[in-house]
Amino acid sequence: MLDRFLVVSGVASLCSLAFVVYLARYVLSKPQGTEKMAAISRLIQQGARAFLFREYMYVFPVVLTIAVLFTVVGAARPDLGLNWATAIAFVSGALASLLAGFLGMTIATRANARTTYAAETGGVKSALDVAVSGGAVMGMGVVGISLLGLVIVYKLFNGEPAIVNGYAMGASLLALFARSGGGIYTKGADMGADLVGKVEAGIPEDDPRNPAVIADNVGDNVGDVAGLGADLLESYVESIIASLAVAAAMNTVMYTAPEYVRAFPFLVAAIGVFASIAGVMYVKLFARTNPQKALMMGTYLSAVLSIVGVGLYSWARGQSFELSGVAYQWYGPFVSCVLGIVSGTIVGFTSEYFTSGSYRPVRRLAEGCQTGAAIAVTEGTAVGMQSTALPVLVLAIANVAAYHFAGVYGIAVASLGMLATTGMVVAVDSYGPIADNSGGIAEMSGLDPKVRKITDNLDAVGNTTAAIGKGFAIGSAAFAAIGLLSAFIITAELQSKLVLDNPRVLSGLLIGGMIPFLFTSMLFRAVGRSAFAMIGEVRRQFKEIPGLKEGKPGVYPDSAKCVDIATRGALNGMMVPGILAILFPAIVGFMPGLGPQALAGMLVGAIATGVMLGIQMANSGGAMDNAKKYIEEGNYGGKGSDAHKAAVVGDTVGDPLKDTCGPSINILIKLMCVISLVLAPLFIG
Repeated sequence: MLDRFLVVSGVASLCSLAFVVYLARYVLSKPQGTEKMAAISRLIQQGARAFLFREYMYVFPVVLTIAVLFTVVGAARPDLGLNWATAIAFVSGALASLLAGFLGMTIATRANARTTYAAETGGVKSALDVAVSGGAVMGMGVVGISLLGLVIVYKLFNGEPAIVNGYAMGASLLALFARSGGGIYTKGADMGADLVGKVEAGIPEDDPRNPAVIADNVGDNVGDVAGLGADLLESYVESIIASLAVAAAMNTVMYTAPEYVRAFPFLVAAIGVFASIAGVMYVKLFARTNPQKALMMGTYLSAVLSIVGVGLYSWARGQSFELSGVAYQWYGPFVSCVLGIVSGTIVGFTSEYFTSGSYRPVRRLAEGCQTGAAIAVTEGTAVGMQSTALPVLVLAIANVAAYHFAGVYGIAVASLGMLATTGMVVAVDSYGPIADNSGGIAEMSGLDPKVRKITDNLDAVGNTTAAIGKGFAIGSAAFAAIGLLSAFIITAELQSKLVLDNPRVLSGLLIGGMIPFLFTSMLFRAVGRSAFAMIGEVRRQFKEIPGLKEGKPGVYPDSAKCVDIATRGALNGMMVPGILAILFPAIVGFMPGLGPQALAGMLVGAIATGVMLGIQMANSGGAMDNAKKYIEEGNYGGKGSDAHKAAVVGDTVGDPLKDTCGPSINILIKLMCVISLVLAPLFIG
């Protein structure tokens, strides 16, 4: 018999996918504008599709190798629970991540020209409507595909933890490659386009003379749409599975309401689906001339509806329960969920304060750009570092409070609360790259400057909403990772073995604290190598193609060459850091002299430094980007001024921080936690 909570979750996921079909049809029904606009959009579509196919060709041998290892382990040690079923769940998680990313990117690359034409003919409201609809395909596709896949895996394998955890591991693995690979691509292309085009050649952003412009626009989609979709899908899945893993890892004899504990994560996710649909429809129906207000109100509406819905469910169905001998009241999971939503909101809007041009930190940074690029970089770095204080304090307090109300289960549920409205959060986040692309198409098509002004306004709002989304992602990563870590400690039977005077634990702490820095350095270098090759190619074309730099009629750049450089740079740069993230838990866990105690310490160290780095890099990069945009609005000399050139340099430093390294960190810490949890049966005894 199918559990009722699985039926409700399955129906919610199907409703989400039906809404995706409606939105996709709506976007595709809109006109693309002139043939030139459509042709530019097709170039972006082709480049994005080619990159994703090549990326998946690189990654899937790794996925299949791990699946084979699970099958071999199951044949050799059938008592461990790691077997062919775990392999199937693992591959299913990877496929869910792939499908969500590909779906979102496919519609986003078709929404860009349509957004441009809507801006030209209907103004801000029409352009926002198309861009948000395109972004919502990604958002609702993420929750629909991932939740449906989880329901199927959970039912097929009777909720067996070792198998269900494999689904999370597959989603997490593909997300790491998608986010880091897409981030390397987009920032290598962006840096090359900006430094040679805007700083050296003095031509506008997205000028059709610049060979790297198409690659830059492709990068917006593979990094900030497909990569983002895989990233948030992984966060969403693991927030649910962290709750299930903690529940399963506890002694089930102590449960007085086991179905309530198992059902709660699925029902929260289902409620979040309908709340997200309401938020998206609010933006589509009631947006006027203020895009940021409309998007924020839609986000608020989704959060409030989620709180009300979860509260009503808990009141109607909630029961007191016990975990490890400690009694908790029926309202414990609900309060923990609300703590997650509230703390996620605080973390997200702290990011807004430190990255929006409406507030002092970014305006002070823009003012400092008048003195040169050095101040742009140092002040931008300081802003990001300062922005870690309040979020970390909020997460720490929420962590203690959630534990008080529902134990370790409450901590995991808090992460789910943060991401209950993932559909809305991702829709708002994915809208940004569509707006950015639409501005590029307006520039390359030679449209009236007023069109570019509208798209720039949408793009600036997109940068702020993206910073809020990254805040939610890293906050939920902290909660989910702690939940997964707790489940690992219980499953591996380490509760009494983890003390701070244990040299294995201390060694693990040091190793774990180092890993995010090593991982980040590899991604930075990969972006630098890709940008170096891109800069060289753009300079070569300006030098060797007669009339290109001057804009001679009939002279066009070789954009395909730049797309190929960005693709090769991303694929070569993502493999080593991604594989290291997989190997570290296994190496530390099985190495003589270290073992599972050191592995637990490693996870704690990685969470502690990873959360700080993730927040700092995302907000430093967002602040530098919006300081540039604030100057481009006409402040401190406007476009082409010395302050603007300094801000462009700062932005090129900040871009890999916010779009490559920062977002990848939250995937890294959760991937290592879930790999450790999957391997936990091997460490018992």
